[in-house]
Amino acid sequence: MQEALDALVQMEEAAWFSLGAYQQHVDAGLEALREIEFGRRIWARDGGLWSSSPTEIAAIEDRLGWLELPTAMRVDVPRLEALFVEVEAAGIERAVLLGMGGSSLAAETMARVLGVSPHHLSLTVLDSTDPAQVRRVAEAGPLDRTLFIVSSKSGTTAEVDALYRYFSGRLADALSTGKQPAPNGDASESQRVADWRRHMVAITDPGTPLEKLARAEGFRAVYLNPRDIGGRFSALSLFGLVPAALVGADLERLLGGAGQMAWQCRSTVPPEDNPGIRLGLAMGECARHGRDKLTLLASPGLEAFGPWVEQLIAESTGKRGAGILPVEGEPLLEPSAYRDDRLFVYLRLTGADNGALDAHAAALAEAGHPVVALRLDDVYDLGAEFYRWEFATAVAGQRLGINPFDQPNVEAAKERAREALERYAEERALPEETPVLQEGDLQIHGPSLDAASMSDYLGGFLSQAGEHDYVAIMAYLDRNETYDGQLQSLRYTIATGTRLATTVGFGPRFLHSTGQLHKGGPDTGLFIQITHTDADDVAVPDAGYTFGILKRAQALGDLLALRDAGRRVVQVHLQGDVATGLEALGEAMGTALSRE
Repeated sequence: MQEALDALVQMEEAAWFSLGAYQQHVDAGLEALREIEFGRRIWARDGGLWSSSPTEIAAIEDRLGWLELPTAMRVDVPRLEALFVEVEAAGIERAVLLGMGGSSLAAETMARVLGVSPHHLSLTVLDSTDPAQVRRVAEAGPLDRTLFIVSSKSGTTAEVDALYRYFSGRLADALSTGKQPAPNGDASESQRVADWRRHMVAITDPGTPLEKLARAEGFRAVYLNPRDIGGRFSALSLFGLVPAALVGADLERLLGGAGQMAWQCRSTVPPEDNPGIRLGLAMGECARHGRDKLTLLASPGLEAFGPWVEQLIAESTGKRGAGILPVEGEPLLEPSAYRDDRLFVYLRLTGADNGALDAHAAALAEAGHPVVALRLDDVYDLGAEFYRWEFATAVAGQRLGINPFDQPNVEAAKERAREALERYAEERALPEETPVLQEGDLQIHGPSLDAASMSDYLGGFLSQAGEHDYVAIMAYLDRNETYDGQLQSLRYTIATGTRLATTVGFGPRFLHSTGQLHKGGPDTGLFIQITHTDADDVAVPDAGYTFGILKRAQALGDLLALRDAGRRVVQVHLQGDVATGLEALGEAMGTALSRE
């Protein structure tokens, strides 16, 4: 172990690989990429690397614009920095981003990793339809000092549309009634009515309904992203850079680091020296040979990278029965507590408090688990990592034989949710199921099992797990620290009691991330959906339903889509207080697993 620990701490190169028996598979994959000239062909935008279908090839080739972003986006830096100057002069103090998945995760990552520069805007990402979360953001600061970033590649994202309706209405009401004075303090009543539009910025693709809306209403700014970039590959595009400019990120430095990584991944670099290819081969070849749970370890200060890379990997690779499960934020366990289905990737920030993680990574390598360590000398190496992981995911997709640039199963849950909302419009009620078991304030909806108690049922459900399965906790709840802590505790109970890989996702946020893998990836997941009826709801203006109803419809759509895909899924509905219900669920789970 000491040898591995020394190698990690003294990392002479930017990456350290300890792949053990899996190195032979990576070497074979490297030779295969040489034979097909992967490096040359990806830069030539050759979609034939991932498909033989002419239609699919054309679609892929229209999704490779991310390759050029580190250079292409530098021309936009001055106008993005000018936006901050403009909104600061208008008295704006905070920004709220309304967006889902690829339209929000990179911005949240940059704000949390890079921090907010002095005298710049704070950034809140709202990617939920939970009414408590919506209300909390609305009440967190004065609306007349808030800039709303309406972010959607398609311009038709249902959650973003609902959030825009709500906040534009709240803002217009506040300014028109004079409850919150206009930024300059002396605007007339009619001017204040119009001023709400100056608190709106849109980021979308050209020609979308959102672009048309923003121009018709007169938003402060409309940013049109290059259309040849998929959402999850858009970190270094306007979707990431507009919010980053508002929090005061050094965009030149960020793009400069990404540009250096792109240069190292250029077509003339031998594949064995290409950092994107090296990581992608480790990901793809380990997954092809049973190590398909990519478990991310991150130095203090880099934890926020996890949700971004989770979406990138899950939505890109989870299809056609294949896929890599990204596991981020999982509690550290002893090496013997992991099954032999893991690849560990350690993002190591020089100068951070890495002692515990260094020892953990070294112990994993000593125990025979494949481990990759990537060195970041500064938090601004984040730009380079965005690029490295995008390139690596494209490589991994090629090795898995899938198209990493589509998301064929995402629409399934959306369609089921739309059906539920249509029924609600007709009957003023969502479809309801009779629970198969009720204990206190906990209800179980799922297959009938021979169980007399909640712990019996949960034990029976988890007993279906195979050697290399995983457990996904999907919580349609307010994403706050209290509930997150309880869910992480539940996760730890499951991980230690079963030795299975575990994930936690808040809905509907995860539907734009791991949701694709859940339905299109390998049938190795056991899904525990947690729902709650919101007592204090918030109406969606002009929609005929509330945020609580929308969230419940999305949960129902997800549940039905998982069933349609033949997945093993149960719903636990909390009838009373959420914290109390989660505590009871955790106790029942602990009892169930203590019997194993």
